[in-house]
Amino acid sequence: MKSRVVIVLAATLVALSMVSTVGMAAMNKNSGDEKSIKMSALAFHDQMRKLWEDHITWTRLAIVDLASGAADTGPTVDRLLQNQVDIGNAIKPFYGAVAGDQLTALLKTHIVQAADIILDAKAGNTAGVDENVTAWYANANEIAAFLSSANPANWPLNTMKDLMKMHLDLTLKEATAQLSGDYATSISTYEQVHLEILGMADALSQGLIAQFPQMFTGVGGFMK
Repeated sequence: MKSRVVIVLAATLVALSMVSTVGMAAMNKNSGDEKSIKMSALAFHDQMRKLWEDHITWTRLAIVDLASGAADTGPTVDRLLQNQVDIGNAIKPFYGAVAGDQLTALLKTHIVQAADIILDAKAGNTAGVDENVTAWYANANEIAAFLSSANPANWPLNTMKDLMKMHLDLTLKEATAQLSGDYATSISTYEQVHLEILGMADALSQGLIAQFPQMFTGVGGFMK
């Protein structure tokens, strides 16, 4: 499992290097067809919550599986990685395909690094844990910067960094408790993860609706 995770991480880093330059140039470009899309603001809000609830749900299942060495670890991690594709796809109508793929690459790195932290912790590799935790938080700041650069008026950099840091802090606490056999704390922390991610999802959907009101119906009633 460790070697598979490392292979995925290597592929992700290659993808990041390929899209980093052109990705940011595409952030503010929409095609005419994309601008003509109309969707319900409320439905979009609910979709964004579903995507990020999937993110923390499959993350939890991956934590439990990786900690125990369960037989379904591989398919669980695959499903979690697919969620990162789904999140990237959700921003493509607004920022374009390249930007969506770049977000997916950043999020996949986030997942792979988290898995490596757990595997190193199980193996007693303290140096590996420390190195991966540092890289994990650096990646969170990259995600925050990426989002803020796309929509600075509605996603201020410090706000995005705070949301990402809280997500990582809670997920790390959840995973640490699961690995140590403190299942009650692991479960109660997951409840905090759930509440925090709903706040992040709402910040993202509301920011997109505010930035692209012409692409939504029911904006006035939703934003009140």
